[in-house]
Formats: sequence, C-alpha cells, structure tokens
Amino acid sequence: MTAEASHDRILIVDFGSQVTQLIARRVREQGVYCEVVPSQKAEEAFKSFNPKGVILSGGPASVTELDTPRAPQSVFDADIPVLGICYGEQTMMSQLGGQVEAGHEREFGRAEIEVVAESHLFDGVWQTGHKYPVWMSHGDRVTALPQGFKVIAVSEGAPFAAVADEARRYYAVQFHPEVVHTPDGARLIRNFVREIVGAKGDWTMAAYRDEAIRKIREQVGTGRVICGLSGGVDSSVAALLIHEAIGDQLTCVFVDHGLLRKDEAEQVVTLFRNHYNIPLVHVDASDTFLTELDGVSDPEQKRKTIGRLFIDVFDAEAKKIGGADFLAQGTLYPDVIESVSFHGGPSVTIKSHHNVGGLPARMKMKLVEPLRELFKDEVRALGRELGLPEAFVGRHPFPGPGLAIRIPGTITREKIDILQKADAIYLDEIRKAGLYDVIWQAFAVLLPVRTVGVMGDGRTYDHVLALRAVTSVDGMTADFYPFDMNFLGRAATRIINEVRGINRVVYDVTSKPPGTIEWE
Repeated sequence: MTAEASHDRILIVDFGSQVTQLIARRVREQGVYCEVVPSQKAEEAFKSFNPKGVILSGGPASVTELDTPRAPQSVFDADIPVLGICYGEQTMMSQLGGQVEAGHEREFGRAEIEVVAESHLFDGVWQTGHKYPVWMSHGDRVTALPQGFKVIAVSEGAPFAAVADEARRYYAVQFHPEVVHTPDGARLIRNFVREIVGAKGDWTMAAYRDEAIRKIREQVGTGRVICGLSGGVDSSVAALLIHEAIGDQLTCVFVDHGLLRKDEAEQVVTLFRNHYNIPLVHVDASDTFLTELDGVSDPEQKRKTIGRLFIDVFDAEAKKIGGADFLAQGTLYPDVIESVSFHGGPSVTIKSHHNVGGLPARMKMKLVEPLRELFKDEVRALGRELGLPEAFVGRHPFPGPGLAIRIPGTITREKIDILQKADAIYLDEIRKAGLYDVIWQAFAVLLPVRTVGVMGDGRTYDHVLALRAVTSVDGMTADFYPFDMNFLGRAATRIINEVRGINRVVYDVTSKPPGTIEWE
C-alpha cells in the first residue's frame, strides 16, 4: 500500500545506517511521503517510485574499498535534488569525481561545525561565520570535491563537513541531521524537502485514512478478514480502519495469552465489543501459552513460541467462523524497513514475535496491513482521526510477548501475578503525578534474583523489581526519565507494602543512544 502518486514523494536510499528510519521520520514530519529502500534495490525502486528528491543515508562501509555500495547513476542523471548524509556524502563525492580517503582523524559523537558560506540548505537556520553543534559518526573523509561543488561548512576533523552544488541542487553533509543530537537538523531536512525539492507537504492523516479505506476495499472485495487484536494502539487502529472500510466482514480475535497487564483483557473487550460494536472473539488461551512456556528461559525462544501459538489460535478461530480470506496485522513501517534492510534485516531476531515476513504456508490467508507505511506517532494521529479514545491512542508501547520478556528466566503464574500487581501500581503512581503522557514508555521488570530483607520483625527472601521509564521523540533513541527521589520513594513503598513477593525496588537509568535499534 503505497501513497498516491498525486503526493510529492522522497526516496531514501539506505546504505546500512541504524538511524536511517530517523531520516524518514524527519521527512514525514513535513507532511511529505517517503520510503526507505536498501541500496541494492534502489535502481528498481527509483524507476517505479518516481520521487521528486532523493536522500542518501549513512552506513558502515567505506567507499575506499572495492565492492561497497553506491547510489544508482540514474539518481544523478534525473535532474532532481539529492542530499547525501555521512556515507551518502562520501559516495556522492566519489561517484561525481571527487575524492575520499581513509586513515584521517575520526569524529564520533558531538562535534561543532562552522558555516563558511551561504547555502539554500542553511536558509533561515544557520548563518555564515557562526558555529553549531552536530552529531558526527565517520572514519573516512572527503579530501577533494567534484567540479561545481563548494564547501559550506567545516569541522575540526572534516574540512568538507557540508558541501553544495547549488546549480544542480546537490547537497551533502558529513554529520547526521536526522538525530536529535543535531539540534537544528530537522530544520535543515525541512529546507531540503520543502524549499529545495519543493514538495507540497500535503500527506496528512485525513488523506491517508481516505486512501487506505479505498485500498482495503479494493484488496478485500467481498472476502472475510480476521484481525489479531492485542489492545495496543497498532492493532486497535488497524481494526478500526478496516472496520470502517468493510464493516462486518471483519472479525477481531483477542487472544489472552496470560501475559497481559493487569485488567487489560477486560478493558479491550469492553471498548471494542460495547463501544464500537465490532464483531469480537475473546479467546482465553492462557493455559496453552503458559504450558508451552513452562521451563523456557531463553528470551528468543519465548518470542518464537508466543508467535507460533498466536498463529495457531488465529487459524483455529478462522475455521470456527467459517473461514477467512485475510489476516489483518498492525505491522508498522519500522518493521517493514527492518525486514528488508541493507544487511538483510535484523527482524529475524528483533521482530520474531511479529509476522512481518508473511504467514505459514499451511494458512490459506493473505495479509492485510493497512499501517505498514506508518511510524508509531503517525498511527496515533490516525487513531485520533478515527476517534479512538485517548486512553488507547496514548498508551505506552507494549510488545507482543507481553510480560514474558519482562520476566527474565522462567515464567510461573506466581511471577506473573507479582509483576502485574507491581506494574499496575507503578503506572498508577505515574498517572497520579501527571507524567504518563510525558514519558514514552514505562514498565516494571521482575528480575531473576532474590535478596534477603527485613520487613517488620521478620526476615524475607524475595524478588527484586526493576522500574524503567524512558523519554523519546522517535522510539529510536531514548533517555531515562529523571524522577525525583520523592516519586521513587512513594512508588517503591507502595509496591513493597502492597505486593507480596518483592522486598527491593531499583530504578534503571540506562539510556538508549543513537545507533541502537530496539528498546525492550
């Protein structure tokens, strides 16, 4: 499901950077549709996608070595604007007649650049003669420019930190404007997309809703659809969108695998069965899931087991309702990018509880994935467009394996009960403090260790609970939320007093820097 050709579109060529998704996010923030394609498929994608501009991403390779990836020559022959970022700059310079060398001073992390010439890329953002903070990540560097280019910014380790050929509308930067660690980076990308490319910025959630409904109807026809409803924002929005398109041809299946948050099953069933009147099958499969997970401690095996059992349940429920032609999923664009990434896709190990790669051959259903073009915040915007209550739209991310991956080691019903109660208290305190919408994700983890403690006049030997809360703009980078000690004290005291089995609470202050992929 690709955006209508009537919208201006940007193609992003992925050379393997772990933050390529952030480039797409910055472009989408401007109301401009874009797609990410791995460099080895860029030639074909460029011809079929007909973009108005192209962005070349960063990557780990070196253009000084043989057989490293390059941009399609057709990109430079098309007379459209091109922006190269990091490795994208280096391959652009090399392909157009410049020179790149290895072995020079490396720059990683925060750096400072000085603007030395005016450029349309910097209009209204940076001024000549001033210095600005950026995020660098490079070992090689450009040492000679192709004909027509000029230097527009320098840094201590990169004499060609930003270059431009204004006549051909080619621009390249050695730093990463897509990450939040480059404070003005989003504005530079806006300049490229909206001013230099001239994209209209008319890709809105209202437009997406209308286009998606039409495409769902075209794909499904008179067929029946079964939707795996988890209660998270992704599957909830997918269900509402599909129901708006085809009505009672949709049946939702909510599987309670016994690893949900406290009272979550009741909340989901009440909303979708009573408020939206969507046909809903509630399957309590907790005994099946917990029996299969008994004794399993490896987190990857947990994910795969849960994914396999989900498919089994859907298959069985489809047969009960007389068969289904399609299975609907809340697959998002980051899942799609990871499954076809430059290196073949980390989704094999990262998204093994999803089914991004398709269905088992034994299932005779096709996939309906109406959100596969969207990022998480865009899904939330679409949910609001569809009238989904804010309690569901703003819900913190909750991965498919549920509490299974928040109980390291083996899973027992006792551990699940302890974690559900503790997690509910933690989130309740966050809401009371007015912090739920400020924090991107918060949850408790029942650690696989026990400690000796004294409660009242008795000695205890109980579990340790870890609390985690992170802030994030994009879900790709994150930092721990700086709770004050009064809050942590209140939360810990309530958990220890109200939940039997926990005698110690710790707070996780780990950050998630640029370059990492998932936070669970």
